[in-house]
Amino acid sequence: MISVNPSSNWIESHPDVIENVPFADLRVGMRARLTRRVTRETIEHFAESTGDFNPAHLDEHYANSSRFGGVIAHGMWSGALLSAVLGTLLPGPGTIYLEQTLKYLKPVRPGDVLSAEVTVAAIDAERRRVELECQVRNQNGDAVVSGVATVLAPKDKITRPRPLLQVI
Repeated sequence: MISVNPSSNWIESHPDVIENVPFADLRVGMRARLTRRVTRETIEHFAESTGDFNPAHLDEHYANSSRFGGVIAHGMWSGALLSAVLGTLLPGPGTIYLEQTLKYLKPVRPGDVLSAEVTVAAIDAERRRVELECQVRNQNGDAVVSGVATVLAPKDKITRPRPLLQVI
């Protein structure tokens, strides 16, 4: 089950369950994080899923001669991690993603370990909207993406078993 660590405002989740924080329970300063490793395989799956076959992400020879000096992950790979935090942790299931702004600060490469973090920055009780600061950092602590997301937070409590899907 989800719990909030009172000393840090971190949302802590159970590995077998996805659960939300309903609008009435949200507080400014609440935070959640999801960490994933970027691999050539996950980049290829992202390309296949989205249809984005830009050679900067898939063609080693082309990418080596680019300004990045090698293959980089799609920018929205990081954006998708932020979406996962919003949809599964904070606010969690039932969240409607309304708007986002993202700044891409550094390239993400195969082998990087990304931590996507969101922090509740503002709450609009009249419209049930929540603004969250978003940041993705690599394994060195470097910010690679930063931005802001606005969501419509769920009114009711939702708890579901975490689906058992193939990990890629």
